[in-house]
Amino acid sequence: MTAYSPADATVFRALHLVRREGHEEWHARQPAATAQWLIAHGFDASPGAALVLPAGDGTVDGAVLGIGDPHDPLAYAHAPFALPPGDWEVRGELDDDARRALQLGWGLGAYRFDRYRTLPRPPARLRLADPDAETADVLAACLRVRDLVNTPADDLGPQQLEDALRAIGSRHGAECMSIIGDELLARNLPAIHAVGRGSHRAPRLLRLDWGDASHPRLALVGKGVCFDTGGLDLKTADGMRNMKKDMGGAAHAIALAELIMARKLPVRLTLLVPAVENAIGPMALRPGDVIATRKGVSVEIDNTDAEGRLVLCDALTCAAEDSPALIMDFATLTGAARVALGPELPAMYSNDESVAADWLSAAARTRDPLWRMPLWRPYLRYLTSNVADIANAGPSKMAGSISAALYLERFVPATMPWAHLDVYAWNDADRPGRPAGGEAQGLRAAWGMLKERFGAAPDANA
Repeated sequence: MTAYSPADATVFRALHLVRREGHEEWHARQPAATAQWLIAHGFDASPGAALVLPAGDGTVDGAVLGIGDPHDPLAYAHAPFALPPGDWEVRGELDDDARRALQLGWGLGAYRFDRYRTLPRPPARLRLADPDAETADVLAACLRVRDLVNTPADDLGPQQLEDALRAIGSRHGAECMSIIGDELLARNLPAIHAVGRGSHRAPRLLRLDWGDASHPRLALVGKGVCFDTGGLDLKTADGMRNMKKDMGGAAHAIALAELIMARKLPVRLTLLVPAVENAIGPMALRPGDVIATRKGVSVEIDNTDAEGRLVLCDALTCAAEDSPALIMDFATLTGAARVALGPELPAMYSNDESVAADWLSAAARTRDPLWRMPLWRPYLRYLTSNVADIANAGPSKMAGSISAALYLERFVPATMPWAHLDVYAWNDADRPGRPAGGEAQGLRAAWGMLKERFGAAPDANA
């Protein structure tokens, strides 16, 4: 849905952006009738406030929004549905960072997933005479995540996820391939096969390669569990209700790859997505089974609902074989991360201090929060197996997010920079700029970190 209107639209209503700290000064400059209207409605420019300003003939003359941090996109995200439909134009000066935040926040606030329904009203549209191209691409990446996560599993299984990845790759001249079904065994990807073999929808490893071979190699990996029943360790009804979102990590990795290609970041990009459905069937993985992995590490299955780390471990091993300068993986991996940090704060792990610092710094700049968690290696004891090299889970309820990250770290060379983001990828309830459903988390921060780390991209329109 359009976030802003064409610059040649005919009628633009005036939109005033006011912070509480400057409210009294702005109020004093208004005409007497407007000032009285503001007083009558108790408008004090609280963040998230909105008030339509009437014209003398009873029509809408303009509106005023209360905003908080002007560099936070969510400061503006209430506007598209707080204002009447139509075209709006901001009056007053904004610095460049605020203009970009306004553009992004308006787009995030205007989003509604409308594939299966007709929406009751369109969002208000923002006129931007010179919209920022990079911000538009970042917004598109965020909405890509939302669309993918919001799509029900019946319409987004492993094959459809492959179709989406191939369509994106084709637009940017990338090479795409897939390894499907029993071919996974022939190509030494046994853990991906073990998780997906219980479903009638064939498991697969998706791969996209793009960029100049002379540039530093960047590997992105995303957990693509298109639906997670929990397997034989079956989830409860409540726990399974939103498991269409268990491919949220893949959605993040795909969207970030699309952004990297659109902006022509000077990297040699590899994207790996193990795409499976964790289903119940005659071939389903059982607790107590021991499976092989690409790395040669044997894994005892303590819990079939700890399947994300199983598909990721083969994909991470593949990624490391190309000796990238950095591996980043995204996964809706653990409920424990939500218990520790709640739904809005992704848990970030890294074996490299500079990578962690750069991602945290970018998170602060972009107002896209995340929190670093420790790779506390003594907790590897929670993954002890008596019959295999490692277990995929254990009886302890302690440190579930940390032990999951430690499991993944086992499949990354110690000297290779790696970062893992355990995301919720979901909004539980509607709020301005964060509609209920799929959500991009840590993605804008990841892009900001990669720009800083790999240097300025050339003109994306060249």
